Amino acid sequence: MLSDSIILKKIARQPRHTAGFKQLVRELGLHGEARRDLAERLKKLAGSGQLAQLDSDRFAIPQAAAGRNLVTGRLSMHRDGFGFVIPDPDSLDERLKSKLSGDIFIPPPAVGSAMHGDRVLVEVGTIRPDGRAEGRIVRPVNRAHRTVVGKFHYGSRNHYVTPIDEKVAQEIVIPQGMEYPEASSGVESSTAERKAKAGREKSRHRVLGDEARRKSWDNLENVVVDVEITDWPSATQNPRGRVVEILGYEDDFGVDVEIIIRKFHLPHHFPAEVLEEAQSAETVIPAHELRRRRDFRHLPIVTIDGETARDFDDAVTVRRLENGNFELQVHIADVAHYVTEGSALDQEARLRGTSVYFPDRAVPMLPLELSTDICSLRPHLDRLVMSCVMEIDHSGEIAGYELSDGVIRSAERMTYTAVNAVLEGDDAARKRYASLVDLFELMRDLAMILNRKRERRGSIDFDLPEPVIEFDEFGLMKSITRSERNVANRIIEEFMLSANECVAQHLENRRIASLYRVHEKPDAKRVYDFEVIAATFGYSLGVGPLPIQRMQFKTDRRASYGSGKKPREIEIPKEVHITPRMYQKLAAKIAGKPEERILSYLMLRSLKQARYSEENLGHFALASPTYTHFTSPIRRYPDLIVHRILKEALQPPSNAGVSAAVKGTSRPPTVQEDESAVTPWSKRRDHAKRQESLEPLRGPIPMEELHDIAEESSQSARRADDAERELMEWKKVKFMQDRVGEDFDGLIVSVTKFGMFVELTELFVEGLVPLNSLSDDRYLYHENTREIIGQRSRRIYHMGQRVRVLVDRIDPVEKKIQFALLEPERKAIKGKKR
Repeated sequence: MLSDSIILKKIARQPRHTAGFKQLVRELGLHGEARRDLAERLKKLAGSGQLAQLDSDRFAIPQAAAGRNLVTGRLSMHRDGFGFVIPDPDSLDERLKSKLSGDIFIPPPAVGSAMHGDRVLVEVGTIRPDGRAEGRIVRPVNRAHRTVVGKFHYGSRNHYVTPIDEKVAQEIVIPQGMEYPEASSGVESSTAERKAKAGREKSRHRVLGDEARRKSWDNLENVVVDVEITDWPSATQNPRGRVVEILGYEDDFGVDVEIIIRKFHLPHHFPAEVLEEAQSAETVIPAHELRRRRDFRHLPIVTIDGETARDFDDAVTVRRLENGNFELQVHIADVAHYVTEGSALDQEARLRGTSVYFPDRAVPMLPLELSTDICSLRPHLDRLVMSCVMEIDHSGEIAGYELSDGVIRSAERMTYTAVNAVLEGDDAARKRYASLVDLFELMRDLAMILNRKRERRGSIDFDLPEPVIEFDEFGLMKSITRSERNVANRIIEEFMLSANECVAQHLENRRIASLYRVHEKPDAKRVYDFEVIAATFGYSLGVGPLPIQRMQFKTDRRASYGSGKKPREIEIPKEVHITPRMYQKLAAKIAGKPEERILSYLMLRSLKQARYSEENLGHFALASPTYTHFTSPIRRYPDLIVHRILKEALQPPSNAGVSAAVKGTSRPPTVQEDESAVTPWSKRRDHAKRQESLEPLRGPIPMEELHDIAEESSQSARRADDAERELMEWKKVKFMQDRVGEDFDGLIVSVTKFGMFVELTELFVEGLVPLNSLSDDRYLYHENTREIIGQRSRRIYHMGQRVRVLVDRIDPVEKKIQFALLEPERKAIKGKKR
């Protein structure tokens, strides 16, 4: 059977690591459908950067193509015209890995037709002794921006659009007659484009209303539009395009969300065939389906979510067993029953990857017919679920479990606020939910036991509050507050973590290929950087003396030869022994201290980003050897995949009339308290790795397919996070526009060579105090201490310092807030006179 690895190995064995299509067909002995499969795979491999397409018929391994240093990577442009390419690790051979020490600089003339965000093929030129390199873009591999959102402006000959994303530095030329969507619709388009347009016309908008739209636009000057690029840029001309959508003025209500959706290319229109599938889903559960499943409808099962939640994909209940243990039931919406593999719904869900949540609306992964109705575990309605029933002992360990297809009828739709009120003793809340009070108290007891178990194994719990925007009855922002994480939030967190671990352990123990949520050990360099900053506050992770390798470059040695000066040395941290428990202990030590906010944030930044993977690499922050995402299939595609894999694993051999269920035990090794010994997290990971060699993985989804899904889902999750974060910053800027001239208390959260970032204590808003705005002295940034010090006054500004600031100005273009310092705290350096 033809696979990507076979093709890559075949080309790698050729002279100069290149091969033509006909050559591959002949040497692989392909005929008929296999030839078409090869053509599609070559195109896909070239698109992903694993192959370089030299011409229409020849392909090569990138780093060896035509004897040149060719690598693929992501282009990040600067608004001044130059850029940097972040190389793909897989495209670097051992020689380049040993020489390169970072990104590849691309000077303006060498950018060619590439744009910000494109995956490009780069020819690496000069590599300096310090590892910095310069290159030339051969061609784009994948385009990041088929459309660009920006402000429209009229011109004498042609019109143009200024992109809102400042990294897309070139203006897009709009020819006469292409400034309105209706005018551009007459341009000849492909069959695929016509179908997509027809789908948009048939499907109603699922997210946004008409608040930002007008029926006619006589003047488009400064109006935000979405532009489809028709001609890519070259060395001599700007990109050209046509307006495909008019959004409105940037300050109009709702337009900021429209801009973000299009800037990050979030799919937001459901095609007609997707809506048809959603609308045709069965709303009444057939009797044979009910008989096949385990019936939980008689139990007091509840959903607990936020006040504004509309999709309820998890429901829980707890009871005491006769042996004194707890029985925790976690029921998750059975989305896989309605969204079948390969369907239009499935393809759209995979394209979106995740739901994206903005302060006042959302872009759902699934149509509303499913996400808020048929699949949602609404109260007092029969709903299909995947059930994880766990027996948990008094130490929080899972003594046994059962996984099955189930059916529930939620007894109540609860909110975090209501449950917290019940547990805090609020008389009105306890009276209203009198029949559930004992249940919630039992939930709290079990959640505390589970939390203590995680603490024993070293799980890290950063209690960092998130900003929450509050709106008035007219939809306008009235305040920005910090999110509250009460006992009800922690109950659901602990229960979902237990279910995720249980399902992951079940699939791994049975050697079933699946998706995992992995979080790898932090890099030594990041740990080293954090330790340097933490030391200024008098703290440490306790890693001990950091092993450092000191290096000198030949150029520095040559320059210092005969001068009597010592050549410059660079310190490179070596591998460091770091465990989750070290982070946990420091987090507990700084709890409640003034520096908690800063150090918790810096600790978080020192860790790697969690991602999805077909390989089980463990979860460092949770100190968990095996973890997956199973509990949110309405809003996350990887959870839906795990459901499909689990449903396949639960299929009974023949007796279809019996509820499919699997029982098992999942008691991990005893936690070791000896700090000098190998930590339980790493010990369990080693055990899991040994298990991998015992039996080959099997499952309904091939490993190559799981790898692609993991990569796509990780990218979708990061894209959603970036979009949500950027819109929140825009909202903050808009909120502060009316507060210019007001002064607030703040905390210095970061110090740089161009100024200090201050976070307002009350409003959760961050802004910059530029270094050149400190007019009472000449201030310099000291990198070794990360302080800003006045040369004459010896006044110091450092992280964690409380200051009073004035909202000085708002930059509407870059969406940034600038503060001015008031009444600065004075701290003289010992031994120095003013």
